[in-house]
This record gives sequence, C-alpha cells and structure tokens, in this order.
Amino acid sequence: MTMFGYNVLGFGASGTVLPSPTEVDYLVVAGGGAGGALGGGGAGGFRTATGLSISGSLTVTVGAGGAGNAASADGSTFAAGADGADSVFSSITSVGGGGGPPNNAVGRAGGSGGGGAKLSKAGGSGTADQGNDGGTGGANNDSSVGGGGGGAGAVGANGSSGNNATGRGGAGLENNYADGSTDVFYAAGGGAGNGNFSTTGSTGGNTGVAGAGGTGGGGASPKNTTNNATSAAANTGSGGGGAGFDGLGFTSTSGSGGSGIVIIRYGIEFANIGNIPAELTFDLSTNATHKIYKFTAGTGSITI
Repeated sequence: MTMFGYNVLGFGASGTVLPSPTEVDYLVVAGGGAGGALGGGGAGGFRTATGLSISGSLTVTVGAGGAGNAASADGSTFAAGADGADSVFSSITSVGGGGGPPNNAVGRAGGSGGGGAKLSKAGGSGTADQGNDGGTGGANNDSSVGGGGGGAGAVGANGSSGNNATGRGGAGLENNYADGSTDVFYAAGGGAGNGNFSTTGSTGGNTGVAGAGGTGGGGASPKNTTNNATSAAANTGSGGGGAGFDGLGFTSTSGSGGSGIVIIRYGIEFANIGNIPAELTFDLSTNATHKIYKFTAGTGSITI
C-alpha cells in the first residue's frame, strides 16, 4: 500500500519508510512462435528502455510460447506452428512471435515473423522496433527448404534450394537486467527444416544441413524427417525449429517457441513492490545499485 507517495511496506535499516519508485527500467519479451512445416518460428517481440514513469496498479503478463505441430502421416498436409503470446508491462506490449507456416505458405507475422515454406514463400513480417522478418523458403518443390524465423537482432536467413541448405534463425539481442552484469541473449529465431517432398525426385532434403537456431536459443530443426525439431528454451522468447518432412510418409514435429519474460528494475534505495498476486511467478534479487524483479510466468496486477 502507498501513502503520500511512500510504500508503507518498505522500511530501511533504521526503520524509516522508503519512498516508492516513480521510474523503472524494463525488459519485455513476448513468447516465441513455434516452427511450422519447414519454416522456423519467429521470436517474440523485444522491447527495453530505461526511465519509464510508473505509479499505482500495473499489469504484468508473461506470454507463453507457441506450441509445435506435426505433419500428417502421408505427408499431404502440414499444420502451421502456433504464434507466441504477447507480454505486457504497464503501457508496454511486446507482440508474440509468428509461427512457421503450413506447407506451401508464407510465414506468420508477429514480433518477429516466421520463416516461409518452399516454392519461395515469403517469411512473415516482424513488428517495427520489436523484431525482424522471417526468411524466404527455397525455390524448389522437390527439395523442400524453409526460411529461418526472424530474430530481434536480425532477419531469418533464406532457404537455398541449390544445396538444400535451410535458413538459419535470426540472431537475438543481449540484455543484462537479470543480474545487472551478465549479458543474456533473448528473442532468437528458430531454424528452418528440410525434407524431400517428391517420391521420385531428389533425396537431398534428407542429407542437407538443418537450419541452426539464431544466437540465444532458437530451436534447431531436424536434418531429416526421422528426428523432431528442437524447442526453444523457456523465458527466452525464441522461436521453435521448423519440421522436416518427406512425401513418402515420414513425419516430424516442429519445435515449440520459448515463453517470454518481463524484468523490471529500479534503485535499491526504493521500497519493494507492495502487492504481487499469486498468479505471477517471480524472483526478486538485488545488486549494489538495483532491485530486480524477474517475472517468468502468469498475469496479474502489481502495486507500486
């Protein structure tokens, strides 16, 4: 509870009432998109700044990562990966990452866009000042090659049909708010998958190099359809890896996107946050200069 601009729950070593903060630094990363059939999942939107003015009751939401999906057993249909969910702090909203596409479709838009499917399908669009576009899929039909999911720091790489190389996920961005000194990468794009769609064409998709996840934890996709793609790590907001597939009937599952994170920090001379609901999972730490709140799941309103 606050009274005359002071938090009555916060006391200094001498028993004096500590003032409530009026400004915070923040990092808000949305949930990453899941990989689709070939295209990698886009990273969740990445927003950070210092000196945001705050007061009273403030909404905190940590976006979930999108769930991965699978191709049909006969290789005829390929479900899109789910988009990531938005993360929110006060007036700041980061947009969930776009999922990878179904077969022969463009990537989904989001904080960063999902990679496109084969036949030169475009990657999804990223959100300005939050992320980047997904990569374009390769031109060939027989050698199914996807584009990498976009990351906060770079666009997803395009698929290259000539050597069955799949698109690498776009790189994430660094932030050190978690402890005040260690740079951590967030919001990397998922790597694309590959495969051989034709029963009589090239088998290069089963021998090509899988698309690697972008720096910071984007899910790496499978080299062939007997392996499932990799999911992104929790609380990174990175995209999941795209699934490979084969027209002979092999299937694989695309990787899920990583959940997002909300971090706020302010001067150590100020009081603790007075009310945090049980629906929010968080950790409070301090260093020489800041109190640091790291929210890793849930949604609710906090009182400052």
